[in-house]
Amino acid sequence: MTFERIKPQKGSEIVMTHMKEQIQAGSYLPGSKLPTVDQLAVSFEVGRSTIREAMSALKAMGWVDIRHGGGTFVSKTLPSGDGLDNGGDLFYQTESFQEVLEVRKFIEAGCASLAAERRTEDDLQLLAQAIQEMEAAIDNESLSEQADIRFHLSIAKASHNSLFLSMMESLTDRLQESMKESRRLWFFAERASVKLLIQEHKDIYEAIKDQDAKLAEERVMQHILKVDRVVQKLGAKA
Repeated sequence: MTFERIKPQKGSEIVMTHMKEQIQAGSYLPGSKLPTVDQLAVSFEVGRSTIREAMSALKAMGWVDIRHGGGTFVSKTLPSGDGLDNGGDLFYQTESFQEVLEVRKFIEAGCASLAAERRTEDDLQLLAQAIQEMEAAIDNESLSEQADIRFHLSIAKASHNSLFLSMMESLTDRLQESMKESRRLWFFAERASVKLLIQEHKDIYEAIKDQDAKLAEERVMQHILKVDRVVQKLGAKA
C-alpha cells in the first residue's frame, strides 16, 4: 500500500484557515474590524510575522481588507470560493487570466520601450499624475486600481503608436479585471505593501523619463512577470 505524502502546514496557514473559518461561521461579520496583530499573536501564541503573513494571504483571497494605519477589516463582500486553499481556486478562469497576462507582457513592454524614446512633457505629467492618484488612494483599493490602470494606459499613449493605444483600450475591461487580480497576487507573492507597488510604478516612470528604452521595457516586463510566475505556480498545483 502506498500513502500520499502529507505536507505539514505552516503556522501562518493554520492561522489563515482558522480565521477564514471564523469569518465563514459569522464570528466576524462583513465590514467588522479584526483584533490587532498583537492581540492575534497572543491568542494563537505565534509571532507577529506569522499573523501578518496569514492576513496577507487572506487579503489576497479577498477575505479581509488591510487599511494601512487603520487595522484589518473583514471584506464587505466575501468571496464565494476558498481562494488559494486548494491551489488555483483563486482564479476560476486561470487560462483566460494567463492569456491576458501574456498579451500584457508584450504589448506593455513594447509600449514602455517606445514611450521612453518618444515621451513628451505632457506624457510625463499624465504618468506622474496617475502615480500621485495611487498615493492619494492608498487606503481606497478601488480608486487605487483605477489610477493603476490609467498609469498603464498613459504609457501606451506615450508610445505615440495609435495601434498600441487602440489595443490597450480594446482590452480595458479585461485589463481592469487583470489588474485587480494582479494586484492581489502581487501582494500575496511579495508579502508587500501598496507603497512597494507604487515604488515599482515610480521606477518605470523614471526609466521612461530618462529615455532609457531598454530599462523601461525590462521594468514593465518584470512587473508583470512577478504575477505571471504566481499564476503558473497556482496552475501547477490545481
